[in-house]
Amino acid sequence: MAQRHSPAIPYGAPVLAISFLACVATGLELSINNQAADFPLSTRPGSSVSLSCLVHNSSQAEKLLWYRGDGQVGLKDGNKVNISHICIHPVNESDNGVTFTCKLARDKSVQVSVTLDVEFPPQLSGEETLQIEEEKDVTLTCNSKTNPQAQTTWYKDNGSLILQQGRHELRQTSEAFRLSIRKVQKSDNGTYTCVVESSLGKGTKDFHLIVEEKKAVFPKEAIIAAAVVVIITLFFGIVARKDKLFKV
Repeated sequence: MAQRHSPAIPYGAPVLAISFLACVATGLELSINNQAADFPLSTRPGSSVSLSCLVHNSSQAEKLLWYRGDGQVGLKDGNKVNISHICIHPVNESDNGVTFTCKLARDKSVQVSVTLDVEFPPQLSGEETLQIEEEKDVTLTCNSKTNPQAQTTWYKDNGSLILQQGRHELRQTSEAFRLSIRKVQKSDNGTYTCVVESSLGKGTKDFHLIVEEKKAVFPKEAIIAAAVVVIITLFFGIVARKDKLFKV
């Protein structure tokens, strides 16, 4: 009887089969608000944002997950399969730059994200009154939250601030505008105004700089030396008169 031989299975076939199944699994697509690629979404504080995640090319029930940044969003049972909705209300300034991501539960590499672009006019804060002695350095810090980016200008006593090289320095970060003054003088006394202006509006903040007279500084070394001299003089005086003191 002739023996039947099973056809030889080429080396690596199981790996190809697994890879094919993975391709089938990852062939699914997700979209948020009908967009399959990551995208930014412009909005304003106080508004509501609705996000709808939908599974495409699915032949079975697929569970969905939502993330806000790295944290998972809790969903109700009827809002997890094949289509899922979340609502951000009300939107506020702290939501600016936050990314919301919808992922396929059984393969988290299948995902799509939306990043909130929350636009709002400048909001300013900072220490309003600063007292400083003459000849010391001082920095006025105007903290600013704004989107889009804004331009900043400093004024003094409602007029233009004349910057002096070596005495004034302007520094800017994403959330703060600083005016530094070296060795303040009496003429630096006054009200400084930080004006931040963007396409959505303008913010102003006043800083009152009070320059006090320089306090007299007592030379510590001289005082200590004088005290030592007095103590030594008293000591030798007592030693010189000890005989009389003992007789008394």
